[in-house]
Amino acid sequence: MRHLLCTSVLLVVGALCVSGCRQDMHDQQKLEPLEATPFFADGRGSRQPVEGTVARGQLHEDRHYWEGRYAADGTGPAGEPVDSFPMPVTREMLARGRERYEIYCTPCHSRTGDGDGMIVRRGFQRPPTFHSDTLRNQKVGHLFEVIGKGLGAMPPYAAQIPVPDRWAIVAYLRALQRSQQASIDDVPEAERARLLAARNGAPPATPSAPGSAAPAHGGGQ
Repeated sequence: MRHLLCTSVLLVVGALCVSGCRQDMHDQQKLEPLEATPFFADGRGSRQPVEGTVARGQLHEDRHYWEGRYAADGTGPAGEPVDSFPMPVTREMLARGRERYEIYCTPCHSRTGDGDGMIVRRGFQRPPTFHSDTLRNQKVGHLFEVIGKGLGAMPPYAAQIPVPDRWAIVAYLRALQRSQQASIDDVPEAERARLLAARNGAPPATPSAPGSAAPAHGGGQ
């Protein structure tokens, strides 16, 4: 008798459990990505965007920023590469550009931009040095475009490097080019004496303590 009672209880509990294991929350009535459906004439559940719509943040009206080229607005020759940045070049931007450059560009171009990167040493085609007259005189819009679209043996990096980072890399590249062509005249006047003294073997002058009087010959910013 006890055995039959236990068996009955187990059957009732089992029936309750089975009835509670419905898949309504798991198998929801919705279309999964790329799922077929007879609802539309072409049988596709995923639809194309409505004609004329633009995703948020993807309205690329500013050709200067998005393409590195002049628009037909009188700011420059329409369709030609720009020769200026679409935003102020800041220290933060240069730091970001250096970081991105060292990640994506140094394998070919090297840290100094001379084209002797690690994969070049292992047989990859050597890119031109950034310090040639040709590339020093190249417009920033052209450099920006090459990063996104590639050129020659260089593949496009648009998928890896977003637009703001492309401009940051170009800004750092300009600083890198300047660093390899700098002269004493590029140094702020207040620092020239220290550099010249160090080059001649004299100990560098100790900077003035905060709040102390400036030297009589000082005049730099």
